[in-house]
Amino acid sequence: MGRIPSALLVLVVVAMCCAVAMANGEGERERMFLLQDMKRVVKTDAGEMKVARSSKGWISDRPNIHVGFVTMEPNSLFIPQYLDSDLILFVRRGEARVGSIYRDELIERRLKNGDVYRIPAGSIFYLVNTADGQRLQIICSIEKSDSIGWGTFQSFFIGGGSYPTSILAGFERSTISTALNVSESQVRQILTTQTSGPIISLSNSHSDSQQSRVWTQFLEMRHRERVQCLKRMATHFEEEVTEEEEEPIMRKLLNSVFGKEVTGNHVRRSSKKPHSYNLFNRKPDFENDYGSSVTLDQSDYSPLKRSGVGLYLVNLKAGSMMAPHLNPTATEYGIVLRGSGRIQIVFPNGTLAMNAQVNEGDVFWIPRYFPFCQIASQNGPFEFFGFTTSARRNRPQFLVGSNSVLQSMRGPAFAAAFGVSEERLKRIVNAQSESIILPSGSASEEKVKNEMVSEAIGSFSDEMAMGFEGIF
Repeated sequence: MGRIPSALLVLVVVAMCCAVAMANGEGERERMFLLQDMKRVVKTDAGEMKVARSSKGWISDRPNIHVGFVTMEPNSLFIPQYLDSDLILFVRRGEARVGSIYRDELIERRLKNGDVYRIPAGSIFYLVNTADGQRLQIICSIEKSDSIGWGTFQSFFIGGGSYPTSILAGFERSTISTALNVSESQVRQILTTQTSGPIISLSNSHSDSQQSRVWTQFLEMRHRERVQCLKRMATHFEEEVTEEEEEPIMRKLLNSVFGKEVTGNHVRRSSKKPHSYNLFNRKPDFENDYGSSVTLDQSDYSPLKRSGVGLYLVNLKAGSMMAPHLNPTATEYGIVLRGSGRIQIVFPNGTLAMNAQVNEGDVFWIPRYFPFCQIASQNGPFEFFGFTTSARRNRPQFLVGSNSVLQSMRGPAFAAAFGVSEERLKRIVNAQSESIILPSGSASEEKVKNEMVSEAIGSFSDEMAMGFEGIF
């Protein structure tokens, strides 16, 4: 066999390199709207928190929202902290108790499956798994504040010791000692005890830390009793508390942190306290034989107005499709809760931007204005939940279906835009009688076949009738 000319060999190598590059580029494009930068930000024996980070990428004004996943073992506590970001919590599984500061008052709410709850940026909060023998799973939107130039959101822990470190430990000991009006040795004791991490077990069998025992007792008491027992709780931190000491360190610390002074049995009540909203109990905004969808905006849950975030939940039956549509007012983030399906997104120039399969746990995002659709796999239902970057009613524009823009704008001008007759466009547009959630391709084909058969039978019957009229 003769040798291959060098020029031809170069061309072959270049062609192969181009093919590999195009294949790699195609693979990257196929998943460019999936949030694959998942980082574990907290990991302890009692739980963990992972965050799918939303880097700005090639869209310069992309919203700076992250999606967080919190998992907590039974009888555990996410210790008091505040964030530089608004949090919208969604309880995927389990039960929880969340305590947060609202107008200088400690407000607690019990949350269950499907509950949504907002915690404003800068508000101190803690989270407890209260379900017996069941893990707590929470999905949250983390809307990054623009006030601080960190690369991602930032936690500021109130409780803590050597791990995590309390923000109070950053001050000079003399400063905190003076602020609390206690000795520096007492300050040192309370700020170095905790070593179990941001999520701690409240079970004495799993943890011997004094911090865990204190929080266990504190959280088991009723709200009013907690305030009264702060003095007794302080003895777990101080081995030498004198009987004359009127206000020990733990009570001073919590009063200082919460910015509230409680005296006697009086607890100030607020007329409009934060509340939760259950997404699972809400009647679907749309439902047919092929699936259902629910949206939650500021008109339904007023705290969303302050965060500027909306929520949604979609259930698609096997093979069904959320009709091609666009969001005119918001970018959308989605998390696959159950099953699998495909996400198709289209570029403004009319080319396919992404056609990727997604499975349980995957996170995707849809830029504002970009046309897209979700299609359930043929082997089971497809359920996904998510956040939108607007708390106002989104009013998506559907491009296909009985309530689509094709129906609304049907006419000679629209037909001319497609280069077809008005009658032909009408037949095509009217072929789909369903709206928003559409049947699977196989079901649609069967329906079309049945309609064609019915139409043929009808035509045949008309012809036969005309023939009989001629005879008689």
